[in-house]
Amino acid sequence: MSEKIIVIDSVNPVDFFGAGNKYLKVLKDLFPKLRIVDRGAELRIFGEPTEIDTFRDTLMRIMRHYERFGSLDEEVIHHVARQQQQAEPEDETEDENDFEAQHVILVGNDGLLVKARTENQQKLVKVFQQNDMIFALGPSGTGKTYTAVALAVKALKNKEIRRIILTRPAVEAGENLGFLPGDLKEKLDPYLQPLFDALRDMIPPEKLKTYMESGIIQIAPLAYMRGRTLDNAYVILDEAQNATRNQMKMFLTRMGQTAKFVITGDMSQVDLPRNQQSGLQEAYSILKNVKGIGMVEFDKSDVIRHKLVRKVLEAYEKIESKNS
Repeated sequence: MSEKIIVIDSVNPVDFFGAGNKYLKVLKDLFPKLRIVDRGAELRIFGEPTEIDTFRDTLMRIMRHYERFGSLDEEVIHHVARQQQQAEPEDETEDENDFEAQHVILVGNDGLLVKARTENQQKLVKVFQQNDMIFALGPSGTGKTYTAVALAVKALKNKEIRRIILTRPAVEAGENLGFLPGDLKEKLDPYLQPLFDALRDMIPPEKLKTYMESGIIQIAPLAYMRGRTLDNAYVILDEAQNATRNQMKMFLTRMGQTAKFVITGDMSQVDLPRNQQSGLQEAYSILKNVKGIGMVEFDKSDVIRHKLVRKVLEAYEKIESKNS
């Protein structure tokens, strides 16, 4: 068994390894054959020489990433570790094409790097570039809507479109607008809040307010789309599983010559009355082979919320499979 000491002197080890050394713990899990002892800025590594060398090279790549972007997360660490295992010796300086550089969609507020974190989020970005209408289906927490909003904001910033239109059916959990207190805006706000949250991550507050007051960014219930021709715009229909057949057909036929449509939804969370078929389910089945329409299916491996969310989904899948 060999021993090697690595000194972390180019970055603050407390910031680099995260609160409670959470990122160091991720690294330790990735290298179970090594014994890694940390003493402040010093790491003492015990193990086989080749394994120690791989750990050191991986750590150096992660450190270069941190110095360049000023941030770190578990997804980046796992990606860099995979890349290091696959790298040839001459690939040591390949960090210019690292995970962040390849998959950052835009830089949001306070330097937030909004990126395609998972394989299917990256696929959504690619499919978006190749098609004018995209369906993105899958469970909650997979970043479908967030990624779609990021692509919309990027297109607006690049002046590729003139406006963003975000819409949702105003039907959830068996309730309807009539049972909610307040005026129309107050009734609608709870349904549209997830879209506001995504926008607030990506656009400074004053600019977002200006955009919404001028109509450059519009957020409205699906019923308000009737009769409109949506042109020169990026349009997202979120929670589309709660659109009826007629609403879905109405929405899809609003598409103007220079528009992009993204339809997101989760077929496991349909809140329509039992006697109504989801318009998303029907549209997906009849349009999946139409040229120019892209389809991306997310699954529980794309969940980027708390790790327990994935376990919750797995537990529900088991019981639903058993019941069926």
